[in-house]
Parts: sequence; structure tokens; C-alpha cells
Amino acid sequence: MTIIDKVIAAVTPSESDAQRARARGQALELARRSPWLGMVLRHHTAVEDAFANLISAADPAARRHALRWLCTLLTGHAIAEEAVLYPAMALGDQKLHATAAFTEQSGTKIFLAALQTMDPASDDFLAKVEHVRDSVAHHVYEEECQWFPALARYGDAALQAHLAARYAQEFERYMGPDDAP
Repeated sequence: MTIIDKVIAAVTPSESDAQRARARGQALELARRSPWLGMVLRHHTAVEDAFANLISAADPAARRHALRWLCTLLTGHAIAEEAVLYPAMALGDQKLHATAAFTEQSGTKIFLAALQTMDPASDDFLAKVEHVRDSVAHHVYEEECQWFPALARYGDAALQAHLAARYAQEFERYMGPDDAP
């Protein structure tokens, strides 16, 4: 972790498990009206599982395999959000949130690229994985607590259906229909 990463981690408050669970529960309630949000939440859970699998992998080969799946899943998920949801946020009343979301996901892609060059048997590798996991968890919390609930309340049922169809289309374009969590 660079000195800048350490400073950012030190000054960025981390959400508690209870706060994350409350945000997820409220987002699940909103997903009844906004099917795209249900898809996003399933993907968030799959990403959390992929991080857990990477951290618990028994050996370097298993870590590399788990990292490849995490990178694939996060990329497919990010593409769908960046192509559909963040623009919808920007077109609504969340331009700053959309900009922050794009920026955070770009940072995650850089961290994932760095992980792919590291020795998966090293302590530095696991420290970087934990850092990336914490960053992604914070990003997910922002989406589930504030950004996506606002988008789910925005517009009418036709807009919500459009977002669901487009989100699914973009995710499946990258992942294929058989890989959707």
C-alpha cells in the first residue's frame, strides 16, 4: 500500500457491518419497484463472495484463479453500471455522485491491475487485496445507502424497466448469460 493509500484509509471513515446491513436491507425493499437494483444487489453479493474466496484461497495458483474471477466479475459489473446507471444518475440530480462513482471504479481497476502483477504468495498481495476489498465495500455502501436508492425513486415505472433491461443487457454482453450471479 502506498503512503497515499494509507492516508486515505486513515481519514476515510469505515461503515460498520450494521450500517452496511441496514443499507442493503433498505435497498432490497426498493428493488421491488426497481428490478435493476435487485440485479445490482445480487452482483454485489457475488463480488463479496469472490473477495472471500480470494482471501481464503489455499495456495498461489488458487489465488490467481480466484483473482481472475474477481476481475472478470467486477469488470462486467462495472461496465453495466458505467454504461447505464451512472449516466442515469447524472441525467437525474446526482451529477456529483455519478462522477464519484466513475472515479472510484477507475481506481479499483488500477488496483486490480496492480494485483495481477504481484506474487500471490506474498504478504503484500494479501494486504493489497484487503485494501481493494475495503475500497469496494465503501463504494458498495455508497451505492446501496444513497446513490441507487435515489435513482430507484427517480422517474416512473417505464424508466425503471428501461434501466433493468439495459443493465442486464450490458452485464450479459460482457459476462454472457450463463455467468450472471
